[in-house]
Amino acid sequence: MEILAAYDLTGSLRATAELTGCSHHTVARHVAARDAGRPIAEPVPRPRVTDAYLPKIEEWVEASKGRIRADKAHEKLMALGYVGSERSTRRAIAQVKAAWRLGHVRVHRPWITEPGMWLL
Repeated sequence: MEILAAYDLTGSLRATAELTGCSHHTVARHVAARDAGRPIAEPVPRPRVTDAYLPKIEEWVEASKGRIRADKAHEKLMALGYVGSERSTRRAIAQVKAAWRLGHVRVHRPWITEPGMWLL
């Protein structure tokens, strides 16, 4: 149920919070924003430190067929002037590897026999 619709139905912050499964503070923030005439904005994605290096990371993952290790990729990125942490590199490598694996899934086709042919 939507927060504002539940609030209009119940008229109570705590009852709305119980219905929608969120905090009554969240309900109060949404109601105050509606009363002020400004909508609650969606979270804005922030830029990551690895965004500038994603094409290079994708190139390495493709060249290694998804086998490059994050620590080795971090060493290569440091040589290119990357100033981020190793944890940021690990997250970026995991994201790119997951996308690479989705594009390179092995397809298993079912074995469909002709009736009686393999029973002979």
